[in-house]
Amino acid sequence: MRAVRDNTVDGLVRDSARRVPDRLAVRYRDRSWTYAELDAAVTTGAAVLRERYGLAAGDRVATFAHNCDAYLLAFLACARAGLTHVPVNQNLTGEDLAYILDNSGSALVLADPDLAERVPDGYAVRALRDAPGSFLAELAEPSAFAPDADADADADPGRVAQLLYTSGTTALPKGAMMTHRALAHEYESAIEALDLAEEDRPVHSLPLYHSAQMHVFLLPYLAVGARNTILDAPVAEQVFDLVEAGEADSLFAPPTVWIGLANHPEFAARELGALRKAYYGASIMPVPVLERLRARLPGLGFYNCFGQSEIGPLATVLGPDEHEGRMDSCGRPVRHVEAKVVDEDGKDVPDGTAGEVVYRSPQLCLGYWNDPVATEKAFRDGWFRSGDLAVRDAQGYFTVVDRVKDVINSGGVLVASRQVEDVLYTHPGVAEAAVVGLPDDRWIEAVTAVVVPRGEVTEAELVAYAREKLAHFKAPKRILFVDALPRNASGKILKRELRDRFGSSSAGHGLR
Repeated sequence: MRAVRDNTVDGLVRDSARRVPDRLAVRYRDRSWTYAELDAAVTTGAAVLRERYGLAAGDRVATFAHNCDAYLLAFLACARAGLTHVPVNQNLTGEDLAYILDNSGSALVLADPDLAERVPDGYAVRALRDAPGSFLAELAEPSAFAPDADADADADPGRVAQLLYTSGTTALPKGAMMTHRALAHEYESAIEALDLAEEDRPVHSLPLYHSAQMHVFLLPYLAVGARNTILDAPVAEQVFDLVEAGEADSLFAPPTVWIGLANHPEFAARELGALRKAYYGASIMPVPVLERLRARLPGLGFYNCFGQSEIGPLATVLGPDEHEGRMDSCGRPVRHVEAKVVDEDGKDVPDGTAGEVVYRSPQLCLGYWNDPVATEKAFRDGWFRSGDLAVRDAQGYFTVVDRVKDVINSGGVLVASRQVEDVLYTHPGVAEAAVVGLPDDRWIEAVTAVVVPRGEVTEAELVAYAREKLAHFKAPKRILFVDALPRNASGKILKRELRDRFGSSSAGHGLR
């Protein structure tokens, strides 16, 4: 067995094909692939990219598509061909889409037919699927499954496998350069910390362009030889059907999706006892919501997964047997991650003191694509600055207080938005809440809650409720009601959009 530092992304799939060639690897709608078929299709896909599409090692290939098996095949084929894959959020349009393609310098865009028209002029575009001559159609030729023992002979674990663009919740996205070696280390960390096993039957319903679904779950599960199901989206009825049919026992979803599943009219009536592992992450799970889910499904093991794109993205995990007494914690560092909490000068702070989390790990990106200034700013003395404000306890458990950029300066006192959100989530009239700091003539930043209400509830009622449970300066000065909170496809609330939307009209309007 190769050492983890010598593995490549596609090489791990090839290893599974050698070990369990006839086992079902992936199914999507009415298509399915055994491990042997998947590996052979990857080899053919690599040849298509190099020989038919004329790409050379190091070229960037963007995939602009919805969830499907072809998306996975495109990524693995790029890996085997020595190309750099660029996953693109399928919701992007206009300048946002052009920015990713321009910044990455993508030589080719593999796009779903319904998305291709969004791609700016000047880019080579090929259909990923559902069109004559598409990338997926190329793999259906008789030669597609011909064995090629030398396909990975020149594999380079140090080569950049993917540019993972940050979510852009606070600034323009940056392309984190992830090598095969970094991702292989992250897969090993995920397999161990999340108890991923070959007998598991995971469902992958979150966007595959996002690092969490692809690199914390789908690829590690392929590495252990599990049976994987890809869905177009996290549709509650489809998930329930798979669980009841014994075809699913493991699911990853951000808190927003778990909230949606728990609030679904069929949730209480369905037989979901086969669901054994519940993974959540991508954004903070409100403690009251987690408590409600655990009460409904007492036999289900919950894992809190925390990290960011630049580290593959898994950094810490809170396991099922670690939740009691620390349900707001994101756990301890995984196998290949070293983490600590520091002050503004980069000096370690005592346990129990809030500071910025920094990482040192072979899982980390090389830096940001074509952005040496941002790379230098992010790395200090060999440690990566996460931008997350957290506290570590004496047992080594981390609790995220907030994003450094989301901490609110209210009258010169710093307020963590998450603490206010957790209080609001305990009110029966609050379906969802996001707390931001908006400009204020008196307070510098007024603590402002943007709330999706459940039933009838007033601003005065929520402010009074918060003041009963929080120090006066932490309670919201304003409550703004909306029909929905802005999110990216991975479920993260876009607080930057809330600040932009409400900030210009907020100064001087906070409650006194």
